[in-house]
Amino acid sequence: MRLAFMGSPGFSVPALRALHAAGHEIAMVYAQPPRPAGRGQRETPCPVHQAALDLGLPVRTPARVRKDMAEHEAFAALDLDAAVVAAYGLILPKPMLDAPRLGCLNIHASLLPRWRGAAPIQAAVLAGDAETGITIMRMDEGLDTGPMLLRETLPLGPRATTPEVHDALSDMGARLILRALEEAPSPVPQPEEGAAYAPKLGKEDGRLDWSEPGLALDRRVRAMNPWPGAFTAWNGEVLRVLAAEPAEGHGAPGTVLDDALLVACGEGALRLTRVQRAGKAAMAAPDFLRGTPVPPGTALG
Repeated sequence: MRLAFMGSPGFSVPALRALHAAGHEIAMVYAQPPRPAGRGQRETPCPVHQAALDLGLPVRTPARVRKDMAEHEAFAALDLDAAVVAAYGLILPKPMLDAPRLGCLNIHASLLPRWRGAAPIQAAVLAGDAETGITIMRMDEGLDTGPMLLRETLPLGPRATTPEVHDALSDMGARLILRALEEAPSPVPQPEEGAAYAPKLGKEDGRLDWSEPGLALDRRVRAMNPWPGAFTAWNGEVLRVLAAEPAEGHGAPGTVLDDALLVACGEGALRLTRVQRAGKAAMAAPDFLRGTPVPPGTALG
């Protein structure tokens, strides 16, 4: 098929590579524009842009497309069978949705209608869902409301983390989009029952509110790493919490209960097992405590 591929982060790269390897004609890759990155703040292409360059594919990086008539015309001129969209980051207007013969097919990282929106993986981990998955849907003008073509489930274990789920769903999405293009399954409308929204994350979503139960804070740590990253205030600075586990314990929320970073929560406690000070290397808690004692009674916030 003659396709456009529209994506930006690393999550989308396996699907682009799978479509290319399967022999589909990728007429154009769309990705977010290069942005400053690293210590030198050099303009750096996003992962999909770089993967397209590595594959020798043409790339367009418009900053916006909703009201850009020139972009609408350029997209229509590609004469596509379909467009595959995977975490592109820009909302497609109706002229672009309608341009490909088979429409725009989205690889969405949840079991729709649960967790429509920008951060479905983190939302599933944060909520303690027993499962998530991939939905291939035909896009419409709504926010992840289009009819479904294929779904596949991924069980979530009790210690699931965002990076693990991300990688599993990325590979699953690459496999399912090939099936969707080959099999052309009939679209099924999404039910409205069970619909939930996962908004775009901000830095404050990583803050640990010690008045919450330890089980909820454990899920937040697993959901928010690597970005925006879970954190708490300590000794006048920000302490990143890279790994933790729920534990038994009682005390004023945010109070360190022992010499091994057990912190009281609104219900139960949370043991911090891997932490990082600003500008320092990440360390396992025992190594951190050897150089920086955090005695019982210390208040975190």
